[in-house]
Amino acid sequence: METDPLLRTREVSDLLGVPENTLRWWRYIGKGPDWFRLGPRRVVYRRSKVMAWLAAQEAAGAKHTAA
Repeated sequence: METDPLLRTREVSDLLGVPENTLRWWRYIGKGPDWFRLGPRRVVYRRSKVMAWLAAQEAAGAKHTAA
């Protein structure tokens, strides 16, 4: 059975090419990929959710440039 890896903020930052502080800000304002807390402090992202969010951003950008 294949698992959906959990990514830390640094890993998502590297994957998306945005600073970690941008991800923290997005969490604060309710934007960006879905995340959850694992314990009281550890913030994690499911890789599939990050990739789905990225695909949605790409689709929204394609609509915007096609108009």
